Amino acid sequence: MKIMNPATGAVLAEVAADTLKTIRAKYELARAAQPKWAAVPIKKRLAVLQKFRSLLIDRQNLLAKTLTAEVGKPIRQSRNELNGLTGRIDFFLAETEKALRDEKVFADAKGAMEERIGHVPLGVIANISAWNYPYFVGGNVFVPALAAGNAVLYKPSEFATLTGQHIADLLHEAGVPRNVFVAIIGDGKTGAALLRQPVDGVFFTGSYRTGAAIAASTGRRMIKTQLELGGKDPIYVCEDVDVKAAAAGVADGAFYNTGQSCCSVERIYVHEKIYDEFVAAFVAEVKGFKIGDPQDEATYVGAITRKPQLGVLKAQVADAKRNGGKIAVGGEPLSRPGYFYPPTLVTDVGEGVRLVDEEQFGMALPIMKYAKVDDAIAQANATHYGLGGSIWTSDLDKGAALAQELESGTAWVNHHMDITPFAPFGGAKWSGIGHENGRWGYEAFTEMQVVNTKKT
Repeated sequence: MKIMNPATGAVLAEVAADTLKTIRAKYELARAAQPKWAAVPIKKRLAVLQKFRSLLIDRQNLLAKTLTAEVGKPIRQSRNELNGLTGRIDFFLAETEKALRDEKVFADAKGAMEERIGHVPLGVIANISAWNYPYFVGGNVFVPALAAGNAVLYKPSEFATLTGQHIADLLHEAGVPRNVFVAIIGDGKTGAALLRQPVDGVFFTGSYRTGAAIAASTGRRMIKTQLELGGKDPIYVCEDVDVKAAAAGVADGAFYNTGQSCCSVERIYVHEKIYDEFVAAFVAEVKGFKIGDPQDEATYVGAITRKPQLGVLKAQVADAKRNGGKIAVGGEPLSRPGYFYPPTLVTDVGEGVRLVDEEQFGMALPIMKYAKVDDAIAQANATHYGLGGSIWTSDLDKGAALAQELESGTAWVNHHMDITPFAPFGGAKWSGIGHENGRWGYEAFTEMQVVNTKKT
């Protein structure tokens, strides 16, 4: 399997992909190794993950360069992702023992009967991860899963294979047994072969279409399934904002990571009183973004990771233009080596246009005006997706009230796409099943077992 650099088209490496035979062998080794790992005292498991954290810091320069080379993410953003993962590991290190501690939930007055809840690791889980944030997205699963005593068959995206291999190497160096965290290398067919193994849980990040197929399969097998899928995040800009500051914040929420975030801003609704001023401020902001070599410290917009996505963006923008849309900035792929698309804003569009209705996962964005916020919220909620959304206003009470009307797993006020480890993260509707992060996230990696004792 060839690993390509999307910024140059150069081949970075060739790696051997797993076959059904090797995947089965890896599964059997993980199944045999998991009970011994679960028997390791939790403090020792956490000490191993603490060592993993230290190695991430020590090797940050190499890890960031590799991530940037294979996915096109600007180098500063690659380092941001690694720094963010260490913060999340800190949370897991602090919270694991409390989250997994046995809890007494009932004792009768005579002390004859008692009920306690314990947390038993699932066993062997399949973690099919994403390329856009392999450290964030993967770490939200494999860190708490390992802490809880599971073995993990980790399939990185084929577009982040080298990063996935780095993750496996560092975990093994930190002390995770080789058969407890196992990298599965390959493309979508490899992932499908992994899912045919008799695993005890499946954790997937990716498209709705693939997620729905996984849910249909795992549902028949009655195993724990968690899906973090796509989004079509709307934002609402009220008339009382500081227009320039709001435009800068929205632009960052839309085009950070080259627009390739599950909860990127994908639709903008602006009050008609400030619409023209906002469009001008937004265009001025994105014209200041440096597009170029992702390894350059000054670059803000890197390469689109997958070449076919350029075709998706071109088709969506062309459809918008056919339906009366006007290009305020950008609008065409850049004529240079690699897969580059500039920040693009399209005005004068509405429902029924592909750019408004479909997930774009890239650098093109529609903007619409509204007179009544209730109408705008109704329009934005009329979608199958419900990952995130945000309200921009100087009145925080109004913002919080409007945020609660969004049909989304997360709603922000005056910012967008900030995700902490303290609160659960997941989507409504087609955007997923289950939650990561927070103490609630641990429930995904264990089965609750009730032990009821009674004196005789």
